[in-house]
Amino acid sequence: MRHEYKIRRSLRNLEDIVNCYRIETYQNGVALTLEDFGGLALSKFLTTTKINLIEFLEIAIQLVQSLGNIHQNQIIHKDIKPHNIIINPETYRVKITDFSISSRLVRENATPSYPSLLEGTLAYISPEQTGRMNRAIDYRSDFYSLGVTFYEMLTGELPFNAIDPLELVHCHIARIAPSPRSLKPEIPEAISGIVMKLLAKTAEDRYQSADGLRFDLETCLAMLQASGNISDFTVGNADRAGQLLIPQKLYGRETEVAALLSAFERVSGAQKNTDSLSGVELMLVSGYSGIGKSYLVNEVQKPIVRQRGYFISGKFDQFKRNIPYASLIQAFQSLIRQLLTESKASILTWKQKMLVALGTSGKVVADVIPEIELIIGK
Repeated sequence: MRHEYKIRRSLRNLEDIVNCYRIETYQNGVALTLEDFGGLALSKFLTTTKINLIEFLEIAIQLVQSLGNIHQNQIIHKDIKPHNIIINPETYRVKITDFSISSRLVRENATPSYPSLLEGTLAYISPEQTGRMNRAIDYRSDFYSLGVTFYEMLTGELPFNAIDPLELVHCHIARIAPSPRSLKPEIPEAISGIVMKLLAKTAEDRYQSADGLRFDLETCLAMLQASGNISDFTVGNADRAGQLLIPQKLYGRETEVAALLSAFERVSGAQKNTDSLSGVELMLVSGYSGIGKSYLVNEVQKPIVRQRGYFISGKFDQFKRNIPYASLIQAFQSLIRQLLTESKASILTWKQKMLVALGTSGKVVADVIPEIELIIGK
């Protein structure tokens, strides 16, 4: 609450976010006093009201303007969705709310954790926000979530409807959603193209600025108002990056990435076919420090999600050479932390597996990796 208040105070001059008047203690908690401009959540509004294409475009243009202003203040919202968009049903004025997980960082790294503990809402989360994409989060993450919101406004459905949380994470990372036009043929090709560009898996393929996105939406609105239809045009032509961003794409390592991924496919395939450890391989990646070895190895995270696997890592730090097994300890500590975020039933299964595997050596391992006691007990 206090974090949200600070973020909102820095945006208090913006008219297109829900204003925050003050923060106060209430009973044993903290409360925010927010502006009421006679609105309700867009998610609730859409259940009772069917909007036409002109109304969609007018709402979308307002949202993009709001998001652009937020980004100009160096803030990433990280939870754009219909529930956090407030609309006045009389005037169709919209404002963005809920800055509880917003970030003031220009770039932020998400860490992998169990889907239920991810920052944001799983149905609307960007691929990089899952922490399993080998990419940092920046303002373009909000464009992906906005794309999911537009998709839902136009079709009444979400791009992905997986029930299993990890399956949904994998959908965001690797699967291409059906275009809005394929679900509703009356949606113009240009608008469908705008939404699909927003839903690109890598940030470099999305819109790079709110101005470029707004230009395309305003072009569609002008065509619709002038002639009643929208002719096809190439989306993103007027888009220019508002700030200098070094692409996060991996260049010149296609052969090495392919070797890692094929090894993973071999290992996971062997593990499926047998309970033994026959599907085990060791691969060595060599090179000078800072050359990008870690970044290369992190590329294997995407198929790991598909196979319900775990990615763990430890760093051979030059200042920890006096600590035996420091990097292995670090790697397995990260595994234990991932397991501890799972359901009680899953933790119980892991406890049984570990007790069988460790036998009488549980205490020895716990002396080196104390976190393991949180699963197997003293």
